[in-house]
Amino acid sequence: MVVMTGVELINWTLFYLAYVVYFTLFFRRCKKMGDNRSMQYAEMLSKLIKIETISSRESQDITKFLEFHKVLHETFPNVFNTVECEEFEGSLLLKWKGTDSSLKPIMLMNHHDVVEASGEWTHPAFLGEIADGRVWGRGTLDTKGGLAMMLQAAEALIKEGFTPKRDTFFVSSCNEETDGAGCDAISRILQERNIELHFVLDEGGMIKYDPIGGAKGTFAMIGVGEKACIDLKFIAKSNGGHASAPGKNTPIARLAQFICEAEKAECFEVKMSDTVKETLSRFAPTMSGVMKVACGNVNVFEPVLKKVMPMISPSGAALLRTTLAFTMSKGSDGSNVIPQEAWVIGNMRASHHQGKKASIDAISELAKKYDIETVITDDGIESGITDYMGEAFNFIEKAVNTVFPDYKPVPYIMNAATDSRYFNRVSDNCIRFVPFLINDQQLDSIHAIDENVDISTLAPAVDFYRYVIKEA
Repeated sequence: MVVMTGVELINWTLFYLAYVVYFTLFFRRCKKMGDNRSMQYAEMLSKLIKIETISSRESQDITKFLEFHKVLHETFPNVFNTVECEEFEGSLLLKWKGTDSSLKPIMLMNHHDVVEASGEWTHPAFLGEIADGRVWGRGTLDTKGGLAMMLQAAEALIKEGFTPKRDTFFVSSCNEETDGAGCDAISRILQERNIELHFVLDEGGMIKYDPIGGAKGTFAMIGVGEKACIDLKFIAKSNGGHASAPGKNTPIARLAQFICEAEKAECFEVKMSDTVKETLSRFAPTMSGVMKVACGNVNVFEPVLKKVMPMISPSGAALLRTTLAFTMSKGSDGSNVIPQEAWVIGNMRASHHQGKKASIDAISELAKKYDIETVITDDGIESGITDYMGEAFNFIEKAVNTVFPDYKPVPYIMNAATDSRYFNRVSDNCIRFVPFLINDQQLDSIHAIDENVDISTLAPAVDFYRYVIKEA
């Protein structure tokens, strides 16, 4: 047993207090530095939000996108003084040359066009206001925020004198929200140049608390694939006539019967893919009760899960089969006229296991039952699934574990469409993830009112992109 004198006890007490004070101040300083970075990035993002970049199928004017490019040049001078820059009718392809040409390049993507911003916003959509710990405005999440943090990571690395080993491409398109023409063109150019990419990292999943019912905790949702997005027009015809003496099976009546049967989705194959099984198994440890047991033993309980998941939520059903949503319709121009032709538009998201052609054939066969013609107005792009056990996904998973050690990475299939679908032409590994921590309101604000991003999530996002560029 060691016995201290009074003087020794005082000295040790003073030393301990000094130790506590020093490290308290040290960590406060580190936190302040992080806060300062985040605020700097918030102000930077605010500038980009102020440039209105709504894309429209009706307008081919790219003036506002070129103005946005000027702001990017001003905001990230090191990047644009270093990289090779090509412009594709408002979309950008940047190439940062690496030191080892034997390695496959990587690509980091986001887009700078946004959807319209109708409705009553708490903070105007294009003012880029910074308030309540957030940056507000259209594009903060989808996806000027990701673009800004991605380029900021490169900007800082160039300033530090870093050069990547691999050629590193950056892409930002101006028509992701419309027809995807920019990335369609860029991917074809890369294909012509015989460039094969090690991986592509685009927008997609984010970091979310309780992303599905039953799963408790915060998860980094990493998209490894997306369904093909197809638009179909279903047309019913007749001789028309006066509404005062309607016959049976008029066009709108037949369309209504068809829609009711189509919504049961019995013509679409239900299957639980290996990726979906992996998604559920990673959620399982955070679940409780029956769901914990079922998701933790997916192969055993697969028949039950295939029946239960569609009952739990529409997103659960979408994981297992092709979906079809009816979004537009037209009949006659008069309220007292039976139309000679009526139609509805259906937006289809084709599952990978049934595929685009088989899904279209299945719904077309159902339409014939009601004497309805099916016309493909947009046949979409089929893209592959990145192997969640492969090198590229494992690298992104490691990046998440390094920068966000408290958040569990989970691979999943996206229902939404991204520009990365075009780059399956030049890469087998298209990964969809933006490293922002978001809540339910923020998730719901994408393509809706009051879109915003937390200031506190900006600096970690830059750190994530830095890791990807440096370690790839």
